[in-house]
Amino acid sequence: MPPIIDIQGLQKTYASGFVALKHVDLQIRRGEMFALLGPNGAGKTTLISIVCGIVNASRGTVTVDGHDIRRDWRAARSAIGLVPQELCTDSFESVINTVAFSRGLFGKAPDPRLLEDLLKQLSLWDKRDARIMTLSGGMKRRVMIAKALSHEPHVLFLDEPTAGVDVELRRDMWQMVRGLQQRGVTIILTTHYIEEAEEMADRIGVIRQGEIILVEGKTQLMQRFSRKRLTLQLQRALPALPPELADWALQLADDGHALVHDFDAAQGASKVPELLRRLAGLGIDFKDLQTEQSSLEDIFVSLVHR
Repeated sequence: MPPIIDIQGLQKTYASGFVALKHVDLQIRRGEMFALLGPNGAGKTTLISIVCGIVNASRGTVTVDGHDIRRDWRAARSAIGLVPQELCTDSFESVINTVAFSRGLFGKAPDPRLLEDLLKQLSLWDKRDARIMTLSGGMKRRVMIAKALSHEPHVLFLDEPTAGVDVELRRDMWQMVRGLQQRGVTIILTTHYIEEAEEMADRIGVIRQGEIILVEGKTQLMQRFSRKRLTLQLQRALPALPPELADWALQLADDGHALVHDFDAAQGASKVPELLRRLAGLGIDFKDLQTEQSSLEDIFVSLVHR
């Protein structure tokens, strides 16, 4: 099956000479949830803006659902819903009129039932007649999501969608997003809440200084880069590591009361029983043990600073 978004050789250089994107190749699979991660200024918003037709690329091609964003821009843009970082809407208009107008911009016939269901899913139905200026920041963010979904797009871009949104609403929003994905909508997400990407995404791409440095399935990424740490609380403190343990990646901590072993999560776990047997053979007893595994955030920080 061809990708729903196909980006080839995409470059963007602004008039100032700043190079925002350097030959980006990226394919987004139909129906997946893809998380695009990168530090501030890495090029995430520029990339999304080009795909959505807001910014012109300097070079390269982009197709959305088979439509070239330059030659067939109307069909390409109709396939996309965008929730931008910035809150941009008419402050004097009501919620329901704002969402209905956004649907009409794409030539869609009025559908009051669809808009009612959408606003109810976003906990906005009770505020349907309220002016945008009277809403809280979190509610305004929900209005932006409703606008993006009003014309029933096949692709939904969420650019920092939960910024300024409380924890309960964030949970409700992600439940709705999962429902959209189950109905076949492709989701592309950028977020500073790395735990959201870790929980939600099928694949993860990392962008740094305008270049895609990695695209991989979340499970494969965690297996490939994740590290584990085993900490043993010893019965008696060790003044130094015994020479018999020199071939193990071990460190003493807590003034010799703890033994720390860092290992690759995919390969090293099978060696832990061997280590414990080695310690028992040397008469080194422990009273407690704990393990920690690096999170997606740890991996992300490692990649962007490598």
